[in-house]
Amino acid sequence: MAYRLAVFDMAGTTVSNTDLVAVVLVQTLAAHGFHAGLEQARALMGYPKPEAIRRLLGSAAEEVLVRRLHNDFVPRMIASYRDSDEVAPMPDAEGCFAVLRARGIRVALNTAFTRDIAQVIVDRFHWLRDGLIDDLIATDEVAAGRPQPDMIRALMARQGLSDPAQVIKIGDTEVDIREGRNAGAGLVIGVTTGAYSRAALQAYAPDHIVDSLSELMPLL
Repeated sequence: MAYRLAVFDMAGTTVSNTDLVAVVLVQTLAAHGFHAGLEQARALMGYPKPEAIRRLLGSAAEEVLVRRLHNDFVPRMIASYRDSDEVAPMPDAEGCFAVLRARGIRVALNTAFTRDIAQVIVDRFHWLRDGLIDDLIATDEVAAGRPQPDMIRALMARQGLSDPAQVIKIGDTEVDIREGRNAGAGLVIGVTTGAYSRAALQAYAPDHIVDSLSELMPLL
């Protein structure tokens, strides 16, 4: 199969930020009087953040409250991604992008963040400006976020592709894997650099699991 588009997740896959996202989620809930554990938040990485908040709130998850907490989460996350020294490109990410593009495979990022958060990351690393990636899409730009395939399908349309078998999906969570499967991606790869261990990823049956993006190219 001639792959033409590689769709990478951001936090935990191409962006190294330890538990920053889960920590900010927990802090946001705490600021409004709700308790959530770090492990609970970590298990929801990859989901659209309003959905993650909804699940963390449980029986208290009225939509007005979910929106209020998400509206508080967004500026907290933007500030963290703009200022934190913990945030960096994942090792081998930029080299992987360059090799893929040199082989004629376009590189796109998709994310469970809203566009304003995602743009801060991409601007900080100059990935679009310097041509390291070809496209970026966020969960608030489509009707449904992960695990639905809307973001991948929108990227395909923007890149002029009609066959999902030409798409590679790479991510560090179960919803990344399910998103790839729901889109019909030709290759779905889990990576252990983020929220999920190898054993946890195996439960969702990706085509391959890698411990580093440097292991991606031999699979192609």
